[in-house]
Amino acid sequence: MSAVRLLVLGVTRRQQPTHGYAVRRELLSWRADTWTNVQPGSIYHAVKQLTQEGKLRTLGTEGGNRGPGRTLFELTPEGETEFFERLGTALTSADMEELGAGIAFMEALPRAEVIAKLREQRSRSEAIRTDLLAMVTDFPGRHEPPHFPDLLELWSGVFANLTGWTSGVLDRLERGEYRLADDRDRETPDPDPDHTHTAGGR
Repeated sequence: MSAVRLLVLGVTRRQQPTHGYAVRRELLSWRADTWTNVQPGSIYHAVKQLTQEGKLRTLGTEGGNRGPGRTLFELTPEGETEFFERLGTALTSADMEELGAGIAFMEALPRAEVIAKLREQRSRSEAIRTDLLAMVTDFPGRHEPPHFPDLLELWSGVFANLTGWTSGVLDRLERGEYRLADDRDRETPDPDPDHTHTAGGR
């Protein structure tokens, strides 16, 4: 449920004011149901629960040509706080569903903070992989099925891929790729501040 809440809070924050159907449509356009446990029902449930908890507030309804208007929502200050708390936790998580939700909204944070959190996540994933590999020699024991070493190697491979993937993202972040929160206030430098070049290149 934590990934679903982060996704709903994040999409609402990007689109606000917005309504539940727009949040659902956005998440399904990301194919979020293929890499998280997000389903249409869980999206609407999260919207309802977050509203009851005071993390979202209603802003009236949006008129439509058919049927009743859709209720519009925006984040409350409490919702904004939960969004950033969950985002920080997700970016340091070795759970790929949570991490994926965090990556989806990492642009809400300054670059240095995202880099620090992903380095922490990479270290955690590397430690898990090392621990899994160290367990291989202990199996099979007297009470474990003989395929346990295969399972340990499977999961150690998953975490090896995760650390490699994270390293790639970190490389791109450190090269200045992606537009993050502290990039938005920087104006694009004028390559010709004195305006000495004309359209003809003179």
